[in-house]
Amino acid sequence: MTASSTTRRLGFFTRLLDDAGPGERYRLAAEQIIHAERHGFDSAWVAQHHFHAAEGGLPAPLVFLSHVAARTSTIRLGTGIITLPLENPIRVAEDAVVLDLLSGGRLEIGVGTGGTPSSFTAFGLESANRSEIYDRHLAVLRSAWTGGSLEGGDTLYPVAPDLDDRVWQATFSVGGGIRAGKAGDGLMLSRTQPRPKDAPHATLPDLQHPIIDAYLAALPEGRAPRIVASRSLFVADSRDKALRLAETGLRRVVADFAAKGHVIPGDSLADIIAALDTHVGTPEDVLESLSRDTTLPRVTDLVFQVHSVDPPHEDILRSIELIASDVAPALRWQAPAAGRPEKRVALVR
Repeated sequence: MTASSTTRRLGFFTRLLDDAGPGERYRLAAEQIIHAERHGFDSAWVAQHHFHAAEGGLPAPLVFLSHVAARTSTIRLGTGIITLPLENPIRVAEDAVVLDLLSGGRLEIGVGTGGTPSSFTAFGLESANRSEIYDRHLAVLRSAWTGGSLEGGDTLYPVAPDLDDRVWQATFSVGGGIRAGKAGDGLMLSRTQPRPKDAPHATLPDLQHPIIDAYLAALPEGRAPRIVASRSLFVADSRDKALRLAETGLRRVVADFAAKGHVIPGDSLADIIAALDTHVGTPEDVLESLSRDTTLPRVTDLVFQVHSVDPPHEDILRSIELIASDVAPALRWQAPAAGRPEKRVALVR
């Protein structure tokens, strides 16, 4: 499958990492999503992280998206991701239904197994059991949405069978691609991922093409693929400014990425940018960089985030503007017609 001949959907993603206190982080992230809607973005995604403010500032994504839903009207709102093993699936099902109704059917549900082992300990769970718990919770979530009988005989109110068709599964692995494909769900590809020990210099496309292949092979016949690629992208009016801010942000996190298995071949900014799969510069610079990512012609949705550059808020807003005006159209994205937001293509239908 290739998306090269079709219009791709454009998304904005945030882990809510602005250099501010939690309340201000939430305010700034909401402003960024509203700004993305004004510039025609099709979707906005937020991550869930428990306990670790340096990794992400939002433990309750559905609560936050309810606030954003009240201040927006067309942009689709997604979780990227809910760490499903750490959640009560019935409560996730209920909160998701209420948010979807209040937002006019704009919710997308991205789920995954989660990462930080210590988070599982805090919830009284074993990280080693995450996949088993994930599968069980996802099955409960689907059954609840579609009106299935819960333990004790109750059923969810309200039900929302449409949400079952708006599930996205995030994965780093071929096995995860197969799981998402067999379920007929969307596939979420990460902005970067550690390289395997036997291929320390593999490119991100080297790692993600096999996941896409496995996903497509596992999709039920007649089920349209949904593949979102998240990519780190920071665009500025000048290359010097973009690189200056990138150096500040990336050097702050490079040690943590190296500890997680990323191979950093040198100490130069160029080495770090390449190792962390970051696209940074003017619109012309990032288009040239993105052109080398051979997974992109295969995806249906491009979702851009400024992490781990994490520039100041005003520069994030400007990056959103430049992506919409100069970058995304060159990647086969078409802005919605002015004054006719109801004609925009929904993310999943």
